[in-house]
Amino acid sequence: MTTVSDRTITTGIATREGTALDNADAAKVYVLADGTVGAAVVDGVGHGPHTSATAPLLAEVAARLAARRGPLAGILGAAELVADEGADGEEADAVAVAVILRPGGRQARAAWVGDCRAYGWDGTRLELFTTDQTMGQWARIHGDVPIEVAAHHDSWVRVSLSQATVATVGEVGIDDRLLLLTSDGVHDQIEPDVMKNLVREHADRPQALADALVAAAQADEEGYRDDATVVVIRTLKVTP
Repeated sequence: MTTVSDRTITTGIATREGTALDNADAAKVYVLADGTVGAAVVDGVGHGPHTSATAPLLAEVAARLAARRGPLAGILGAAELVADEGADGEEADAVAVAVILRPGGRQARAAWVGDCRAYGWDGTRLELFTTDQTMGQWARIHGDVPIEVAAHHDSWVRVSLSQATVATVGEVGIDDRLLLLTSDGVHDQIEPDVMKNLVREHADRPQALADALVAAAQADEEGYRDDATVVVIRTLKVTP
């Protein structure tokens, strides 16, 4: 637990390897000396030892830079690590979401690429504040296409870390005191009502909520369950 000015910030982190093995997700929370909190969730593109080894590094960089320079810098800093394909042409790639909470600040700031998400909970409603950068979501917004066609393209990510620029990174402010950062193994494989009920039940215990969310992820009809990762950040107003 970190006490910052008149606010107390508590966090929880959980990750669960999927059925493909070799967890390609990673998460990190970093706290500066003045209490500023930076956090990130990274979801590697594909699986394999190289991706799984790189994802924690990307999360570390994104969280530390988010705390120091803001979430946009966190995303772009992590992006620089994978912007080149490398000598072997097999550099890892990923999608990510990062957030900053400043001491005494009224609003958290989040930035993202791809389909990692940031949610806010105000005590009654769970709201999604990010927009998935996928072809499926693009089709929903810009095209009159059947629901099943859009859903088929939800796994087609339009922007990843290796392609991230200032123009392609999404940014948003969140006023809620409870934040969730999730990989798609959480929000795609938990029914919305189940997710909301878990948040309501465990809202006062960030680690319990993080554990409950990754445990609730269900396999699809073909038996596949993705890696599931979440960071929960709760900010409590302290009474003098």
